Amino acid sequence: MRLFVTGGAGFIGSNYVHHVLGTTDDEVTVFDALTYAGNLANLADLEGDPRYRFVHGDICDREAVAAALPGHDAVVHFAAESHVDRSLLDPDVFVRTNCSGTNVMCDIASQVGVERFLHISTDEVYGSIDEGSFVETDTLAPRSPYSAAKAGSDLIAMAYHETHGLPVVLTRSSNQFGPYQFPEKLIPYFVTSLLDGRTVPLYGDGLNVRDWLFVQDNCEGVDLVLRRGEIGEIYNIGAGNECTNRHITDRLLAILGKDESSVEYVEDRLGHDRRYSIATDKVAALGWRARRSFDEALEETVRFYVDHRDWWEPLTSRVRNR
Repeated sequence: MRLFVTGGAGFIGSNYVHHVLGTTDDEVTVFDALTYAGNLANLADLEGDPRYRFVHGDICDREAVAAALPGHDAVVHFAAESHVDRSLLDPDVFVRTNCSGTNVMCDIASQVGVERFLHISTDEVYGSIDEGSFVETDTLAPRSPYSAAKAGSDLIAMAYHETHGLPVVLTRSSNQFGPYQFPEKLIPYFVTSLLDGRTVPLYGDGLNVRDWLFVQDNCEGVDLVLRRGEIGEIYNIGAGNECTNRHITDRLLAILGKDESSVEYVEDRLGHDRRYSIATDKVAALGWRARRSFDEALEETVRFYVDHRDWWEPLTSRVRNR
């Protein structure tokens, strides 16, 4: 199969490309605009692989997509603006990329006649939940410009399925972490800050809960949905590792030999959702489960940033956090 992977130079996309090329005979074209979080260094070890090709392009550029997409069997659509804090500062780019870009991708894919269109989304589209877990049919209630734009992109993709017969499958994954994550998300931002001797900002009381999913486990789930998921269906992917931000902070302090003096308590983020939780019965029925324990995966992730300062240090000037 020939895969067209948008956003394949980003964190999740590049991990997915490595997964596919390492476990299948598929060919992969990465289509990426190389904005602040896109990084060809994530794919440097694939140079020379005859099954890998890179195309520099923007998913909002209809002509560029129309030129690059024909000849591919499936689209795996990762490309998106994805950082909540950035969406509070510059929401326009989130709507442009996540909604308009997804519309372009779906339209051209429909014209080309791809066999599968896998749209990658997030559990944040459901909003916050006090008890229990969201299932795929629950009403969407996004509460940030980022999650609202992603919810819009979900609706656009599914509308193309209903109206034009585009063979869409859709995944909504929980909070991910792992190697090659741009160092403004919580775990890499905290690790790189602590390595540089800086304090880390803990929002509010630190008791916001997220389900933490190792990126390689997510990539296995995403690929399974691409190949075995039912057209027109949505699949939640989560590991069941519900942790507070306070717990994550304490674990990182312990791993890196730091103490409470490295924590700075800051005013809570606007519209900060309290708890995310998703049910994963549907993807489990396809045969997926998270294979790494949270502690094992977290220690592996920290080791990556400890050992690869040459990768993340040049990126710190692009970080937009408190």
